[in-house]
Amino acid sequence: MTRTEPLGTGAIPAPAAAPTDKRRILLVFAGLLVAMLLSSLDQTIFSTALPTIVGELDGVDHMLWVTTVYLLAATIMMPIYGKLGDLIGRKGLFLGALGLFLVGSVVGGLAPDMAWLIAGRGIQGLGGGGLMILSQAIIADVVPVRERSKYMGVMGAVFGLSSVAGPLLGGWFTEGIGWRWAFWINIPLALLAIAFAAFFLKLPRHRVKVRFDVWGVVTMAIAVTSIILITSWGGTEYDWNSPTIVGLIVTAVVAAGAFVWAESRAVEPIIPLALFRNRNFVLATSAGLVIGIAMFGTLAYLPTYLQMVTGVNATVSGFMLIPMMAGMMITTITMGQLAARTGRYKWMPIASMIVLGAGMWLLSTMQVDTPLPFVLAYLFVMGIGIGFGFQILVLIVQNSFPDRMVGTATAGNNFFREIGASVGSAIVGAMFTSRLTELLAERLPAGGTGGDNNALTPAAVADLPDAIRDVVVGAYNDALTPVFLTLVPMVVVGLLLLIFVKEVPLRATLEPVEDEVAAA
Repeated sequence: MTRTEPLGTGAIPAPAAAPTDKRRILLVFAGLLVAMLLSSLDQTIFSTALPTIVGELDGVDHMLWVTTVYLLAATIMMPIYGKLGDLIGRKGLFLGALGLFLVGSVVGGLAPDMAWLIAGRGIQGLGGGGLMILSQAIIADVVPVRERSKYMGVMGAVFGLSSVAGPLLGGWFTEGIGWRWAFWINIPLALLAIAFAAFFLKLPRHRVKVRFDVWGVVTMAIAVTSIILITSWGGTEYDWNSPTIVGLIVTAVVAAGAFVWAESRAVEPIIPLALFRNRNFVLATSAGLVIGIAMFGTLAYLPTYLQMVTGVNATVSGFMLIPMMAGMMITTITMGQLAARTGRYKWMPIASMIVLGAGMWLLSTMQVDTPLPFVLAYLFVMGIGIGFGFQILVLIVQNSFPDRMVGTATAGNNFFREIGASVGSAIVGAMFTSRLTELLAERLPAGGTGGDNNALTPAAVADLPDAIRDVVVGAYNDALTPVFLTLVPMVVVGLLLLIFVKEVPLRATLEPVEDEVAAA
């Protein structure tokens, strides 16, 4: 159970560590980093390659499914991998997830048409959902929480790096050796991760009879599918008030209610309701959802804004996000080191919300004529804010439960963060597009841009007459920047929630494993 004894002032000295095979841990950790890189990279690598892919495979009408099916499969599988890992052990599941990801990459790389491409992405998602969760849970199996913070910081940095590297790599492959290399690159990396796990990962297996939570999985899958489709289709494929979107919203609500009912009666629920009776889990997960909304809502639309306002191409706009990721990587790694050294961590997510709120406010002050170095500085501040709390919140969740529940707790935290990322992108997108449509209708003279306003691209805007271009660029600025200010109250709510987190001492030893069989 959670320990809540108060902490005194000053740093808490870490107990002398028992002799540990550091070399083996580092080799295992290298394999986990590769697995996390695979999972996080494939969430973004196709964003810049999609126009070329759908043109070559003649599938523009199915373009959305290339990213949606991966996100859908990965999100559904997260809690399943987390729960099964706690019950039967994680090594076999981890190797299986890598194998699925490898098969999906081969199918996608050889795809002759969109149907096969989408199938490959779906298989990738089935494996990718386990790579992120199992990597974070496996490090919990081999490293105590106190030392684990250092490793989690590096994991957070890898995730941040892939958020920028994915689109850049996808664009580079597409313009050079071909988009299929976005799949082929996964094969040597997956084989490397499999080799590291097979030879160096030694984890106990458990002699436990699994009672699979069928109704929990079914209702959760329906709810998640509905939410992902709402956020993917709403305002793009269908109007927000269309029967399709309204029907999906009703389905999501009903399925979510049925899921709660199923979990309250399941013998081994995939997301136990008992998690929500733990204060730190609820507060840290809620704060993680806030960070997900802010981070992915910004990443989804800021590149387009930068292209429209500054006139740069897609690749350069991706490079402009590097300050944000640099800030995130610096603070994520530093916070992990500080938590391990001092044992103090509560102030970190609180600082995260303060700096993140400041970064969102700075972005809301941008104007068309704001100097580019200022914009990059604003993004750096926002990245610092995200990095303060990104992985520490996962550590707080893991430290709030016994090691035997770490997979389930970690999966629950990541599951809701992923939902937050999807909902955040949809919220920002809905506010941005509705305001943009309204401003363009108000400000453009009769005849407008001489074409379809919905088909405006950065290249098309650059070719417009100066007077019309200034109107369009001004509308883009005035439509997006107020959205950042609108999100600041949400960040303030996250800050208030984190004040009530209990700073439970970070465990300095691993708990003994019950029902242990020979290590695999």
